[in-house]
Amino acid sequence: MRTVIRAIGTANPRRYVTQQEFYEWLMHHFRLTPKEHDLYRRVLLDGPIQGRYFGVDYDDQGADLNPDALIDRFNRHGTAMAAQAARDAMHAAGLEPDQIGGLVVNTCTGYLCPGLSSYISEELRLPADAKVFDLMGMGCGGAIPNLEAAAGMLARGVGKPVISIAAEVCSATMFMSPEPDLVISNSIFGDGAAAVVVDDPARTNGQARAQLVDFETGLYPRHREELRYRSQDGRLRNVLSRRVPVLGGRTVSEVVLRLLARHGLSVKDIDVWAVHPGGTQVLNQVAGKLGLEKERLHVSYEIFREYGNMSSPSVLFVLKRTLCHSRPQAGQRGVMVSFGAGFSVFAALLEF
Repeated sequence: MRTVIRAIGTANPRRYVTQQEFYEWLMHHFRLTPKEHDLYRRVLLDGPIQGRYFGVDYDDQGADLNPDALIDRFNRHGTAMAAQAARDAMHAAGLEPDQIGGLVVNTCTGYLCPGLSSYISEELRLPADAKVFDLMGMGCGGAIPNLEAAAGMLARGVGKPVISIAAEVCSATMFMSPEPDLVISNSIFGDGAAAVVVDDPARTNGQARAQLVDFETGLYPRHREELRYRSQDGRLRNVLSRRVPVLGGRTVSEVVLRLLARHGLSVKDIDVWAVHPGGTQVLNQVAGKLGLEKERLHVSYEIFREYGNMSSPSVLFVLKRTLCHSRPQAGQRGVMVSFGAGFSVFAALLEF
């Protein structure tokens, strides 16, 4: 069964903080070691990111690192962003809540039981018989397996469009400690959500933006300790190795080439690239390993500069901007690829 992307919506919290503002906020709220202070200064003030969105009700709230307060922030802002992104996507597709047959939600920045799907479906007033899935712990790569799950739901005969949502409140995982990987994490991650209406093309009335042709996965557990969350003092503590850019470039190329080979395609046959903007070094490595000019990934660089790394929604921000600005032509092909904790890589082949 063919599955298409009908519409994409994105959302962020209201508070946008420039890197300069965040630097000043850190200096005011935390006592840093000299090395820690110097690294924050270099990453925040001399780095490529302009600013990030944070899910806080007031600025001082960001310094409350109590586990219960962090989960509360994750719940409230994660639900609000996800619902807004879904409303935008539903509006673009001309759909009402009672026309939705399923909801798939992925996140890695907080744990709830019931999951975010319960709160989002309530906020959207989805029908009680809507089928729901919560995908947890897939890191920055989670949006693509989410789309694959949504496509599977349609293939099993849901009979109505499915909403696929990636929502992350990365600011609720801020962990203050002088280790360099934590300084980098606190300096580059932001909050956001993205929603995709996935549907059978027979119901789209010509609205389809792209066909989801095929998916591919690469799992590399031997590199698990290079990129993951671990639990420390009752909170999520990011682990971010300096090897991530090199690992990302190598593993992404392996997975993408495997996906393309299955369809008798090569890199030169792909017109559009939507790559997870995990950082400029990662994007540089991906471009190099695939033999692409950096300009081919310019939207990924732009999203990273304007939003930072929002984890799993980021690649959908890239795809939405690409569809709006580049306007791929009918018959052109695209690849969407994301990677994250585990070490894991997920790719999708698109046809426009």
